[in-house]
Amino acid sequence: MTTVLRIRRDLVDAIVAHARRDHPDEACGVIAGPDDGSDRPERFIPMVNAARSPTFYEFDSGDLLKLYREMDANDETPVVIYHSHTATEAYPSRTDIKLAQEPFAHYVLVSTRDADEHEFRSYRIVDGVVTEEPVEVVESYMFANTGSDDLPDA
Repeated sequence: MTTVLRIRRDLVDAIVAHARRDHPDEACGVIAGPDDGSDRPERFIPMVNAARSPTFYEFDSGDLLKLYREMDANDETPVVIYHSHTATEAYPSRTDIKLAQEPFAHYVLVSTRDADEHEFRSYRIVDGVVTEEPVEVVESYMFANTGSDDLPDA
């Protein structure tokens, strides 16, 4: 099954800005979306890299627990889990693959190794198997066949 990450441009820009801001340490975070099967990233949640490392990221366990409780209360799911690589390409490391626990999430990696350019890629990681997927950047989800309740972005 081929999947595509369909994501709004403002969310891509927010991920890249977070990665640039935290460089030379890896940045990490989540984009939550409705827990309705729509696979639509909506709410940008930058997290703190508890490892404060240029080669490894780790969500703070307390922050992560709070995030999952919040998503549960809002009927949300982690649609995108992102982090940056500061010196290598945007491809999951062995550690990234081992730690991937959300089979339905899009794992987004941004490489900030080049000060002027960035690399933005998305993967599905299920049972240790990495599958790259296309990324479709859209201005709005309004015309993306995601439901009749969509409204244009402000």
